Amino acid sequence: MRAARTATLLLALLPALSLAQQTAPAPSQETGGQAANSEEAVTSKVPLEEIRRFVAVYNAVRAAYVDPVDDKKLMQSAVRGLLLDLDPHSTYFNKEDAQAFDEQANGAYEGIGVELQQQPDNASMKVISPIDDTPAAKAGILAGDLIIAIDGKPISAIDASEPLRGPAGSKVVLTIVREGRPKPFDVSLTRQTIRVTSVRSRLLEPGYGYIRLSTFQADTGSDFQKHVQQLQKQSGGQLKGLVLDLRSNPGGLLTAAVQVADDLLDKGNIVSTRGRISISDARFDATPGDLLKGAPVVALADAGSASASEVLAGALRDNKRARVVGSRTFGKGSVQTVLPLDNGDSVKLTTARYYTPSGKSIQATGIVPDVELKPAATPAEDALPASLSDYSEATLPGHLRGDDEGTEGYHAGAVLPGDGPINDALAELKNPGSVAARLKAEAAKADAAKAAKAAAAKPEAKVEPKPEAKPEAKPEAKPAPAPAKP
Repeated sequence: MRAARTATLLLALLPALSLAQQTAPAPSQETGGQAANSEEAVTSKVPLEEIRRFVAVYNAVRAAYVDPVDDKKLMQSAVRGLLLDLDPHSTYFNKEDAQAFDEQANGAYEGIGVELQQQPDNASMKVISPIDDTPAAKAGILAGDLIIAIDGKPISAIDASEPLRGPAGSKVVLTIVREGRPKPFDVSLTRQTIRVTSVRSRLLEPGYGYIRLSTFQADTGSDFQKHVQQLQKQSGGQLKGLVLDLRSNPGGLLTAAVQVADDLLDKGNIVSTRGRISISDARFDATPGDLLKGAPVVALADAGSASASEVLAGALRDNKRARVVGSRTFGKGSVQTVLPLDNGDSVKLTTARYYTPSGKSIQATGIVPDVELKPAATPAEDALPASLSDYSEATLPGHLRGDDEGTEGYHAGAVLPGDGPINDALAELKNPGSVAARLKAEAAKADAAKAAKAAAAKPEAKVEPKPEAKPEAKPEAKPAPAPAKP
């Protein structure tokens, strides 16, 4: 019954797929006239003078540039330039890029296993997140790392997406800039066939389950259901609670995130999207049926949690279904739609913004956790978490402005690696409020120790000894005058 409901839900969500293959909708008979009128209105606003200038520049480049230019590459560069100034997530895919994107969305491709963000200066690519159990993750690539060269060639001199792809077994060398490291360093990786396992699970303690979602792809929803059922079976049919780990999950298919939220909610809104065209406006609500039967949930998130993972965290928190533990999330609250072109190329275009059930926009602000964790105070240099100050959507040049961006008290989140945050999430799951109380006590203790250290380091004021008081000189007694002689 749930499988049938899920299929219905997926069909209902198809028009609003995020980061999925979607063609422009064909007008139905009912809306055909309206669509035609809309198209006519758009056509009438085409800036013909600007297009004439573009053609003039294009012809000048073809005729007079010092070296011959390829028409196809020239036009692709022009389209990329058209999208570059929109926002960091709108981009142009040539046929090969589009195919690789399709494969990645379906969870199988050849490469190193990393989610990247091209920087506007075209001189580097930022790692949004390495994918679990891939060459990138095993080599120690961290969220927030900047790739400045591939096989010794600067990013600015190459099409960065091309060298990262390649047959399984081939090698590639990345030059990395990492906060906390004084100099760039090289990392050698061997490409492999990446079959992303987006869902992993285990029991943390008897009755308390743990599910790790590393990304959202086509099979994530169905795999999540299987893992929940497996954990319940291991716990005698019912879990006492679940830690849902969304750390460094870069997002993926909106439908997959909505399906997981629906599996944990019995009712309520999950997410809504709003854009300029009607097909971008949608509202997704939960249907009856909670797989956990009300067992408490703690969602674990950090600065690497983006897009669809933020949708899931926001839906669970706003519906009071889960507490969020960790750090402020990345803040990517926008929907991208892939529009295939007739030559096999594609355009990935930002078409809407996400809004949580409370009506809040995620864009450039992210999800603020109920219990905020800090990264390890003194990590080893090689394991240093990524930037704690500039790793967020709000710092990307040209990003979409968020509804609540710039509010007082905003700060970027932190990447929280390791098992420590899992232990904190479990403690919060078993005893809500305990982690916050412990962190508050630890902070007070740290402040006291800091104050004591500062006081000890302060030089003591020297007290000059008072000079010894000299006894007052007593005037010598004058001898009595001799009596006068008669």
